[in-house]
This record gives sequence, structure tokens and C-alpha cells, in this order.
Amino acid sequence: MLSATNVFFFLIKDVKSLHYRMLYSATVSLMSSPLRVLFKDARHAFQLDELGLEIMKIAFPAALALMADPIASLIDTAFIGQIGPVELAAVGVSIAVFNQVSRIAIFPLVSVTTSFVAEEDAARKVNGGDAASRECQEPFFDDNEMKELIVQNDHNEHVYTSSISSDKSTITTECSSRKHIPSASSALVIGGILGLLQTVLLVFGAKPILNYMGVKYDSPMMKPACQYLTLRSLGAPAVLLSLAVQGVFRGFKDTKTPLYATVAGDATNIVLDPLFIFLFRLGVGGAAIAHVLSQYLIAVILLWRLLTQVDVLPPAVKDLQFDRFIKNGLLLLARVIAATFCVTLAASMAARQGPIPMAAFQICLQIWLATSLLADGLAVAGQAILASAFARKDHSSASSAASRVLQWGMILGLVLCIILGIGLQFVSRLFTKDAGVLKLIHTGIPFVALTQPINALAFVFDGINYGAADFAYSAYSMVLVAIVSIACLIILSSSHGFTGIWIALTIYMSLRMFAGLGRIGTAKGPWTFLRN
Repeated sequence: MLSATNVFFFLIKDVKSLHYRMLYSATVSLMSSPLRVLFKDARHAFQLDELGLEIMKIAFPAALALMADPIASLIDTAFIGQIGPVELAAVGVSIAVFNQVSRIAIFPLVSVTTSFVAEEDAARKVNGGDAASRECQEPFFDDNEMKELIVQNDHNEHVYTSSISSDKSTITTECSSRKHIPSASSALVIGGILGLLQTVLLVFGAKPILNYMGVKYDSPMMKPACQYLTLRSLGAPAVLLSLAVQGVFRGFKDTKTPLYATVAGDATNIVLDPLFIFLFRLGVGGAAIAHVLSQYLIAVILLWRLLTQVDVLPPAVKDLQFDRFIKNGLLLLARVIAATFCVTLAASMAARQGPIPMAAFQICLQIWLATSLLADGLAVAGQAILASAFARKDHSSASSAASRVLQWGMILGLVLCIILGIGLQFVSRLFTKDAGVLKLIHTGIPFVALTQPINALAFVFDGINYGAADFAYSAYSMVLVAIVSIACLIILSSSHGFTGIWIALTIYMSLRMFAGLGRIGTAKGPWTFLRN
């Protein structure tokens, strides 16, 4: 007979064996499911191989360029914070309105442009160059023209022939050096129109929009908020055009050019801010004017660079492919409106609580968005690489790129979480010296820091799905996420005030992340190849 001790050890051993078998079974099940894309070659996540270098080459400049405008807004916020908490809160509401209205137009335009340009450029390379370039390389003069010019006399024969040959060479070189990308032309036209519409909307609707945001007509915030929003809206055409051009360059996997232009513009903004605000005594209006001038500088630089690389005049209007842009753009428009409404509603809820909560919320929100956009750089890289891979039907490259950017996104989120959790405790005084605002900022710091890994994955999943041209799923899933998040915002802001707003925003970003994970995890839509 077995003793009690032996029976006990036998059972423990059996339980351990069962535990290991269950763990092994779960591991095998996970690695054989579509979710294995999250862990594919994870041990090589930090390896700077060809894929790693390509991602870094695209992501790093893209992240810096994306962060430039929020950083410029933070600088505006820091300068205006020296004027007073009312002006700071007023500008906070105005920036929230401008950014959210801009995102409604910008996001679909840039995302669709990046994917379409990447597809067209990949197809052009596969086909050995675009049709327009090949046509340019055909003889410019026909045989009859050649004969008519050469036959005139013997003395001038050599001169005419040389002249014709020289002209042909110049024209051929000029044509073949510029790409024919119909999506680039479409993006410029649509961007210009949307920019003008945004200016008209914000100039004539500034007061009603601000009132909807919680700034009452008799509030001391109304006058500075209206002044800032009206002046800054004059830069909307430049913003839309420059971001449309950025979408084109992203499609070419060139994120350095937009970075250089953005840095030049925002450096100008930093220099002009103190001059206009304090030296010329223009207050919040001076901050808006400085920002508008910087945006037009960025637009001019980007357009100049684009004209050297792309033939922006299409051979015919039908080449503009407006129907393709509109179809997919409307899907992303629905997505952006849903996402924008959540953030705008959060700002509105903070504004309704008064100038102090709104000022604190503005500072926390700008930091939250600026740091999260680092992950958006990875999303841009993932979108450009995946769009090119899907155009070539190279599913292996698509899977590897998705895995790598997701792994980098998680690591980036954890690093940002640590940096912000420690750093914001010390740098918050750079934005304001008001004790009430600082107290609420310290309440928001844990949410700003701890949500960074969630934000990073949510942004990267977005880029991956755009690269796969999965625009319909992106739109419908975001609408569902927004419905739940809006309900949470209304309930939690009423019951928990400032803290409730940030709890609701955390729920919102978590749902966005799970929506992206669910698409790849179930291997639906363009990701069906993961089942093999």
C-alpha cells in the first residue's frame, strides 16, 4: 500500500504534469492561431535587419513630423499660460475645436492618399515605370517633321539635327524624372477644397461652435477663444494642402521631406510666438498669427519639393479617380467623426466644469496626444510597407511587417509610460503656475502615463489596417467604439468630474486597441491568409 505521503506526492506530480500539458497546449494553440502574428520572430524584434531599417527609416522622421504640430501647440500653450488661466483655457478650447475639425478632413485624406500612392508607386515599379514616363521617352518629333527641317540646306543640316536631338534629350529627361501618380493630383485638389471649406466654417461659425463646446456667450473665455479660433482658421488651406502632400511622400516611403518642412515651419512659430504675444502685445491673437504663418511656410516648402518629383497635372480629369477617393474617404470620414466626437466631447465636458479644469485638461490632452503620436510614426511605416506588400500580393512580407511594428509599438508604449510617469511630475510647472491647475494636472498624470502602451498599440493597429486597405472595418468598428465611449464620458464626467473624463478616455483607447486586435486575431477580411 502507498503511504499517505506517497499518495500526496503522486497527486502533486500529476497536477504539475497536467499544468505543464495545459500550458503547452495553450502555447501551441496560440502559436497556431492568427494571433501568432503578434509574436512572429519576437526574439528578433530589436534586430536592425532590412525590415527593421526600413521601418526605422520611415517611422522615426514620420513620428517627429507628426509630433511637431502638437509640440507647437504646447509651446503656444506655455506662452499663453504666462498671460493667465482664462486665456489658457480659452485657447485650449479653440485648439481642441480647430484640431478636431481639421482631423475630420485631414485623417481620411492623408490615410487614403498614403495607401493609394504606395499602391500606385509599387505597381509602377513592377511594370517598369508608369505609362506617362514611357510616353515621354517616345520620339518627340515624327519622321516628316525631321525631314522637313533637315532638308532645307546642307549648311544648316547639322545645326537643326543637333538642336532636335538636344531638345528630345531634355524633354525625355525631364519627363522620365517625374512620376505620374494620379492619387497625388487628386489629393491636392481635394485638400485645397477642404481647406477653404474649413476656413469658411470656422470664421463664420466660431461663436456657435465655442458655445456648443461649453464656452457661454457671456463667459470671459469667449472673446479670446473666438479671436484665436478665427485667426487660426485662416491657415486651414495651408494645413490641408501640406498634409495632403505629406500623404503623398509617405506613400513614397519618404518621411524625411515632411519632417524638414515641418521643423522649418514650427521653428518659425517658436520664434514668432514671443514677438507677437509679448513684444507687439497681440496676446492670443499673436499666437494664432504666428501659427498661421508657420503653416503656410510648411505648405510652400512641401509643394515645391513635390513639383520636382511628381507630375501633378494629370493627362485627363478621369485620371484623378475622385470616385475611389470619395468611396474610401467617406468610410474613414465616418471613423474620424466618431473618434473626433469622443475627444471633442471630453474637452467640452472639461470646459463645462470651468476655466481651471479646462486649462488642466488642455495641458494633459496635448501631452497625451503629442507622445502618442510617436506610435503613429510606426503606424505610418506599417501602412506604407503593408500597402506596397499587398499590392505585390506578398503576404509573407505583410505578415512580417505587421509583427515587427506591433512589437515595436508595445515596447515604445512601455518606455513612454515610464518617462511620462516620472517626468510630468517635474515639468508641469513649465505650463502654468496656477495652484488649482497644477493640482488637477497631477490628477491626470497617471492616466496620461499608464495609457501609453494602449495608445501605441491602438495607433499601430490603425496603420496596419489602413495598409491592408481595410477601410470598411476600420470605420464600422470605430463607430461602435464611439457609441460605448460617449456613454461612458457622459456618465463618468457627471459622477467623477475631471477624473471621470480621463477614465472614459482610457476606456475609449482600450476599445480601439481591441478592435484592431480582433480583426487580425480572427483572420478576417484581408487577413484571411493568416489561417494558413
